[in-house]
Amino acid sequence: MSNAATFDTRTDTAIPVESPLAYSYRRSGAPQASGPSRLQLRERAMLGHLILRGGAIVLDEAVRDVLGISLPGQPQALVQDASGERSIQWLSPDEWLVIVPGGEEFPLETKLREHLGDAHFAISDVSGGQTVLELSGEAARELLTKTVIYDVHPSNFPVGKGVTTVFGKATTIIRRPSEDRWELVIRRSFADYCYRWLLDAAAEYGVNVQQ
Repeated sequence: MSNAATFDTRTDTAIPVESPLAYSYRRSGAPQASGPSRLQLRERAMLGHLILRGGAIVLDEAVRDVLGISLPGQPQALVQDASGERSIQWLSPDEWLVIVPGGEEFPLETKLREHLGDAHFAISDVSGGQTVLELSGEAARELLTKTVIYDVHPSNFPVGKGVTTVFGKATTIIRRPSEDRWELVIRRSFADYCYRWLLDAAAEYGVNVQQ
């Protein structure tokens, strides 16, 4: 076990917890298409987000033993468990993003630290600072072509890929976990901006917002 001080950011409290888009829903609403909809937008709120840094070999062993998933072996790769609820994404040569169901992040961090012991590594819980927006429907990729600078054509962006790029005037991580689904990992401070941008860009397709 490392000597780093750790604490659970998701402790029991009387203070109500809101998703990063709670303000946006109050301000801009959650529109539903009046006719046929070609796009669905959903926030996957309050998930657990961990940033892992360190040597790939030692981290891979720990992650496989604790989480049951291997680290992605290729740049810009995204891997998931069988349920699709837990994922690991390559961010840089010694950096990975782990996303798990909310409440699992602190036990996972604790187990990883115990497994890694005195190895050279860093684990940062960034759950409170990020959220995930999910896009699905036949117009999802068309919407992204209007919004991001990265080439999201299937020949360049297959299933199982994730990149850090520019969304409007914000930074985001784009992921494609399945054929018909895209994810945007965005900072909490950009959540309202990205949400309103998406509503505007998606208006022509008929967007359904799922809360």
